Amino acid sequence: MAIVPTLRDRGRAAVGRAVSRTLHRGWDAACRAAAVTPERPGRYDFGALGAGSKLMFPVGTIFGERWIRIGAECGIGDHVSLSAGLAPGHDLGRRPIVTIGDRCTIGRGSHIVGHHSISIGDDVWTGPYVYITDQNHSYADPDQPIGRQWPVNDPVEIGSGSWIGAGAIILPGARLGRNVVVAAGSVVRGTVPDHSVVAGVPAKVVRRYDPATGWDPPLRSVPVGIPEGVTHEQLLALIDEYEKSAGD
Repeated sequence: MAIVPTLRDRGRAAVGRAVSRTLHRGWDAACRAAAVTPERPGRYDFGALGAGSKLMFPVGTIFGERWIRIGAECGIGDHVSLSAGLAPGHDLGRRPIVTIGDRCTIGRGSHIVGHHSISIGDDVWTGPYVYITDQNHSYADPDQPIGRQWPVNDPVEIGSGSWIGAGAIILPGARLGRNVVVAAGSVVRGTVPDHSVVAGVPAKVVRRYDPATGWDPPLRSVPVGIPEGVTHEQLLALIDEYEKSAGD
């Protein structure tokens, strides 16, 4: 008698596995089809979306996209929020609010929240869940609730070639130079010089490069360079393959 329930349980398990595989394959196909590209922008009307760029699906919150310009060959991860202005439907004038250069990669779950000016250079990569904004709440009046006080804007600039680690926060007024490394979880404000590494809350310079003397303090190891001829698209494909294998 115990054989019958066992066979029934095995049958249910087999059906469950088949349904699970079908749903996952269908979701993967839907995500590929719904990705936002210049050829298939969906319902979004970006100020610019360069050739070869892609916003992975599902996207995060996106509004004010007319004032958002994205360069060529950019990879925007899933659940990334991009916004210009306080709310949808506002006329923000003639100049762009958020500008992302060419060949940038924005990690999944990140937020780029622009109100005045956020400028991200070429070849900037971020880890997941990075938060970048050019606006903060004001608390100058001690008699008024902070949420009722007019916010303060301060432009943000992120220099070309920089890397921003997972969970970092870039505050209003931050100006990062070229090839800056921001350690994971750091909170950055103020000016960061070219070719430096910042870490901590608030972030401080922990390593700098001098053309005459090299890195100070010295690097613990010298990384292997990317082989010549490897394109940005190939790097993105390798990252995508790695992430898929890690999720299996």
